[in-house]
Amino acid sequence: MISRRTVLTTVGAGGLTAAAVLAAGPMPALDALWSVLGVAGPVPTPKRAVVKVDRVYSRYRGREVDLQTIVPPGVSARGLPMSILLHGLHGSARLAAVANLPEALVTATTRGIVPPFGFVSVDGGDNYWHENVPGDDPMAMLLEEVPVWLAERGFGPVFACTGVSMGGFGALLYGRRERERRESLGAIAAVSPGLITTWEEMAKRKAFADREQWVSLDPLRNLDKVGDAPTGIWIGDRDKFIEGTRRFIEAVKPVVGSITPGRHDDAFYRTITDDVVRFLGKRVPKRS
Repeated sequence: MISRRTVLTTVGAGGLTAAAVLAAGPMPALDALWSVLGVAGPVPTPKRAVVKVDRVYSRYRGREVDLQTIVPPGVSARGLPMSILLHGLHGSARLAAVANLPEALVTATTRGIVPPFGFVSVDGGDNYWHENVPGDDPMAMLLEEVPVWLAERGFGPVFACTGVSMGGFGALLYGRRERERRESLGAIAAVSPGLITTWEEMAKRKAFADREQWVSLDPLRNLDKVGDAPTGIWIGDRDKFIEGTRRFIEAVKPVVGSITPGRHDDAFYRTITDDVVRFLGKRVPKRS
């Protein structure tokens, strides 16, 4: 209920319609008043993803790292399937969810477009998710420690790996490592993957000991080791990694090989996050 003074102040010179409302006796609720006046009422606050960050010790990295989980609101963590989410160069666990990825997850799950699932990200350093520095092995952390950390918190299994930029390179490498371990991965989603075509360009990142190490790990140079996990690739047609990614798409024929207008930035990522979530959502295993 609202006061007569509030109505008069709000409608101003609203004319006969407002006068009719006032004459009707007890004042209507706000929603009814907005309807009578023909204007939009207050917009409900959208639901947000539940984000939590823990500090954990990684023996494979030899340091403490952030462990961030992103799950839809109102969903129990118990047994919830999770996709690893890999950040880009100079990134971190807290920055792994680019653009509106959490919002896209919330929208798709709350509307029933996909079953509930979550993302988990960790600090991986700048070495393209492999052991370039002895004693600092982010890939082993992903394979061995992340599932344990998730289980300790009640989450379900890792069913997918998602990555952006350097993280896209890492997601493809993660899929290869899982295949080598004879483990099955439900999906790989690589956004603007850092597939660089020359050693001269990659060497600037100081992420590999030498050209031979890079060649042995680069997904573009190990197409026969990609495996059969359903893979989605998204990249903008003006992205700095377009040449290598286009070659990868043409050679591997992934389930999704999307090249659409855009650059290597959040403006582009916002155009494809819904598609990425739907791609992953189609491959979410049933919760135990």
